Amino acid sequence: MTVRMGAALLGMSFALGACSTPDGSRASFENAALDSNDQKASYGLGLNVGQQLSDASERLDRLAFMRGIEDALQGNDPDIDPAELQSVLQQFGQEIQAAAQANRAREAEENLAEGQAFLAENGARDVVVTTESGLQYEMLREGDGASPAGGEDVRLHYAGTLTDGTEFDSSYEGDPVVFSSAPGRLIPGFTEALTLLREGGHIRVWIPSDLAYGPNGSGGAIGPNQTLVFEIELFEVIE
Repeated sequence: MTVRMGAALLGMSFALGACSTPDGSRASFENAALDSNDQKASYGLGLNVGQQLSDASERLDRLAFMRGIEDALQGNDPDIDPAELQSVLQQFGQEIQAAAQANRAREAEENLAEGQAFLAENGARDVVVTTESGLQYEMLREGDGASPAGGEDVRLHYAGTLTDGTEFDSSYEGDPVVFSSAPGRLIPGFTEALTLLREGGHIRVWIPSDLAYGPNGSGGAIGPNQTLVFEIELFEVIE
């Protein structure tokens, strides 16, 4: 999170606290109308600001936050000396960033340990084969056509989940997709899985984090050092 960027956008958020309506009554953000385009745009701006400040949510004083917004909207002079405010914002940003990095590192350690434990148990099953790289797979249906040698395009269906079954991506709601099987175009574990398939084949693979997105993760559902599960059906190797 960049505190300076978030602070520069504070004046665009209208949906974080109670305010007066034209008839003098009080309205809260929970029942704010979202009917007109202006209201929808205002809501979207509020979402943008909130997402930028999400790392600071536990330390954000909502009342002080709204006071700053109102002063900016009204063109009032700041109630805190600008030099002091800049110093405080800088320190606040550094502390929030350090906390976020610590949380990320802890999450990475936990995911790595959980993934290793899962793969150790999963690899002991008779139907699971573990390759030299550490990739694990179960062949659900043997194919009888061509197999990608590396570099060809392939037409396939796939579904990706975490080890707890949370789905993060799938092609099954539409037509099969076309990917390149060239090294570096997909995560290493997926590329290796393609080499195990022949046209008509269907495979389930468990991909260790070092063959997936590693300590960086991929945003959204895929955290740092997350073990991934894919089912892949290969329909065609496109020469």
